[in-house]
Amino acid sequence: MLSNGPRAAGEIADQFPISRPAISKHLRLLEQANMVSHETIGNRNVYQLDQMGFDHARHWLDHFWTDALHRFGMVAENTFVADDRE
Repeated sequence: MLSNGPRAAGEIADQFPISRPAISKHLRLLEQANMVSHETIGNRNVYQLDQMGFDHARHWLDHFWTDALHRFGMVAENTFVADDRE
């Protein structure tokens, strides 16, 4: 929803079949993870995506998958060598 632009917490909550307090909790967790940020305008909290948080997450995922593929390759090579000896 936030990829289309900033939205108020109430506006976000109206789109889900869970309570507003549950939505607020999710938004707080996303903010702690630096995935969203908010600005208080009057009595509304307006949330928007935090690009820096997504950049950090993407960097972590890129590193994770590179490492996972490397390890998978090592296991595959070791399995092939072990089978070759028999």
